[in-house]
Amino acid sequence: MTKMRVLFAGGGTAGHINPALTVADILRQEGAEIAFAGTQAGLEKDLVPRAGYRLHTLRVRPMPRRISPALLKATFDAGVGLLQAFRIIGSFKPHVVVGTGGYVAGPVLLAAVLRRVPTVIHEQNAFPGSTNRLLAKWVDRVALGYREAAPRFPRQDKLVYVGNPVRSELLTVSRTEGLRRLGLSPDRRHVLIFGGSRGARSINRAVFAARTALHQHRDVQFVHQTGAAGFPEVVEAYRSAGIEPVGDELILDHNIRVVPYVYDMPAALAAADLAVARAGALTVAEITARGVPSVLVPYPYATDDHQTFNARPLVAAGAARMIADGELTGETLAAVLDELLNDREGLRRMGEAAKTLGRPQAARELADLIRSVARPLP
Repeated sequence: MTKMRVLFAGGGTAGHINPALTVADILRQEGAEIAFAGTQAGLEKDLVPRAGYRLHTLRVRPMPRRISPALLKATFDAGVGLLQAFRIIGSFKPHVVVGTGGYVAGPVLLAAVLRRVPTVIHEQNAFPGSTNRLLAKWVDRVALGYREAAPRFPRQDKLVYVGNPVRSELLTVSRTEGLRRLGLSPDRRHVLIFGGSRGARSINRAVFAARTALHQHRDVQFVHQTGAAGFPEVVEAYRSAGIEPVGDELILDHNIRVVPYVYDMPAALAAADLAVARAGALTVAEITARGVPSVLVPYPYATDDHQTFNARPLVAAGAARMIADGELTGETLAAVLDELLNDREGLRRMGEAAKTLGRPQAARELADLIRSVARPLP
């Protein structure tokens, strides 16, 4: 075969883009030519070019579920996006098209199917999205991030369980190195609290309300990522309590650090003895790959409540506790953290259970699957 060309289609959120970038890096290192299809509205417009890949953009938007002028507009744009997808495939001539989620994947995968280009979709969540459930009828292979997603697909013979790809650096940073890179003491435990790249208001408010209880754990360092958008609100809350930020972070009694964003997440997870987080597919993949016990607070407005489905296998395995977003308060968060931090042996068992669920080889397996179905454009 000539140099393999792979077109990735996906976008909107980091959870759809970063796994694709991880696999793309593997394929590029092996000599493949890579391109991406996305929109100018999603995070792909920044993340893909920054990673050194070409991004082809389409005119497409989410499809409303109710009859309205917006539905007519989205339908028109879908037609335009399909024509653009045909042009992208015609010019790039991919040997395989890979969909990683988001509404932009629909027209690109459909165009690939109609052009008889080999196709793979990767479903990250335990409850698959509607676009992937629909596309699964026509694509060549469906790669699963969760085994639990399998019953919701129509063709079981197309399914391959690979897990969710995580960055290679996430697996290689040691705890000692992680603590050093974050400026944390090696003599104290570390709890990482975050709500995804954009933060989570309910988690931010619960941590603020629980701050007095958290102070009691003098042998623990808490790092709380608020998200850039949520940081000003958190700063105002602490100011009302008489605490002023130092630079671009808040430091409370030397054991709670509040920051807008943790840029070195491989180091943060390597150093973590416990994590408090949402239950996005990428977050779950990373904490299980590292074997980090967790308290998961699923985002309640995720499509089909898929974050709750993502969290359930961890809870069932004894790797995590789950708190419903509507039940999250400073009191409930403090109570769960007190229980877990005061039971070192129980926390160790949770970490071991988390590691059994991890799929550190997922990126390699997905890259191999993509290569196995590729063939020249007819």
